[in-house]
Amino acid sequence: MLESVLSQINTLVYQTSEGMVHPGLSAGWVLFVLVSMLLLSVWLMRSVSVAAQPLNSGIVSVYNLPFIGKNIQRIITRPTVLTLLRIFTAAVFLLVIAAGLFGTQVAERNIATTLTWTLWWSGVVISVFFVGSAWCAICPWDAIATWLVRRKLWKRGSMLSSLNLRVPKIIRNIWPALGMFVVLTWLELGYGVTVSPYATALLALLIVVLATISLAVYERKAFCRYFCAVGRTLGAYGGIAPIALRPIDNAVCASCKTLECFNGSQDIEPCPTHLVMGSLKQNTYCTSCGACTQSCPHQNVNWQIRNIGDEITYSARPHWDESWFILGLLSLTVFHGFTMMPYWEDWMRQLAYLTGDSGRILTSFSIGMGVAMLVPVLLYSASIAWLQFIMGKQEEWRRVFSSMALSILPLAFAYHIAHNLSHLVRESQGFLSVIANPFGTDTLPLSMHEIHMRHMNPLVDDNIIFALQATLILFGFWMALKILRYRLPQLINTSGATVSRWVFVPMLLFISLISMVNLWLLMQPMIMRM
Repeated sequence: MLESVLSQINTLVYQTSEGMVHPGLSAGWVLFVLVSMLLLSVWLMRSVSVAAQPLNSGIVSVYNLPFIGKNIQRIITRPTVLTLLRIFTAAVFLLVIAAGLFGTQVAERNIATTLTWTLWWSGVVISVFFVGSAWCAICPWDAIATWLVRRKLWKRGSMLSSLNLRVPKIIRNIWPALGMFVVLTWLELGYGVTVSPYATALLALLIVVLATISLAVYERKAFCRYFCAVGRTLGAYGGIAPIALRPIDNAVCASCKTLECFNGSQDIEPCPTHLVMGSLKQNTYCTSCGACTQSCPHQNVNWQIRNIGDEITYSARPHWDESWFILGLLSLTVFHGFTMMPYWEDWMRQLAYLTGDSGRILTSFSIGMGVAMLVPVLLYSASIAWLQFIMGKQEEWRRVFSSMALSILPLAFAYHIAHNLSHLVRESQGFLSVIANPFGTDTLPLSMHEIHMRHMNPLVDDNIIFALQATLILFGFWMALKILRYRLPQLINTSGATVSRWVFVPMLLFISLISMVNLWLLMQPMIMRM
């Protein structure tokens, strides 16, 4: 009966917008995810014993892998490959800017918009699953800023190239990165940057300017550490990744007195985000820049392969600002989904009518965005208040709020990828023709026939996409419960073997609600970005 109702809803919504939107997740997969979520919830409530932290189980250093381990070590301890990759990404970035400023303003024909919003943003989030925060190592914003300020291609620059001021304490956190994320989302969805090559190029230039000014004024790379919304997003998601830079032998780091990984060497810059490899426990601020691998005199740093999600489950220690960034990340990813629904614009027009808004209805959009961000925050805060009540308020609010935020990060990560899969496999159609003519010279907008063909012939079959999206939502839900099962008893400081099952209820309900909202959003037809 439930499957029949879901199928009717899905078919009705799809038929009303056929040819203009991506199809939503099929009813069969929705039913599968809902049943699986129910079973996992029962598992959590019946398995309330204190979970033990595994002792380095499943951790393998890439250095110890046969055949490839030592070859990878040779590559990452030398700057050649990394420098070439930075030059390549910087060249592509400059092409994007040039195309945006001087090419056609037809978004789907210009490489500035198609590469940035269809391929890059989707690809960089998906890449976290495989290479963690490695994108930051070849980031063109940082590469260009470094070359302009340090005036070195890869070697350590002069101390006189920057004022090297200490970042003011008031912004020595990632609140600026959260603010940048909100502004970028407003520009992307409210102002329409995604469909304007010129605005995309200006935004890219602005970020480079900010990174350059930050490097010229503050010590090390304050932009990467405190301000960059993309870097902090990848850093947050990096706790789920199965790969990270870590010591090969912890004993070597324990006996090291010079700490080149932190201070740098004669040729290599110090760690840009003030990390010491020997005490590194989480990926949050590691940019995989290669400074530690190249400066370590013992060549004791390499990639480490570990179980997916172990870091965020067992070793990550979120601070107050990091927990709010996670909550903001969740709110903004869900908000993206709402704005892609066909009836979002109708809601905004109705709101504009009520408020007297006109023109681009930016005021109405801003109100809608504010409400969409506020609702998850209020629901999460209510869940924490309920949890505190059940616990007898034995833990302070900030500690409970921060610790439980880690359990909702997989929900944002899973939906972020699932949402972007449809854009990636459908809207990247025809990208080869854009590469051949990046400025879109003498091109016209897509015809209705071309739009229809893109819609009907994705790069990957719909059934595969639906399976991946359902698996991702289920993965996010399972990972959230796994984190909750370990962290909540640790928070309560329970030394016994059993924890009351009722203490899990507030966060279980919140996690379930967000997962079902994400699932519902994936069911809806989604407007093509361009």
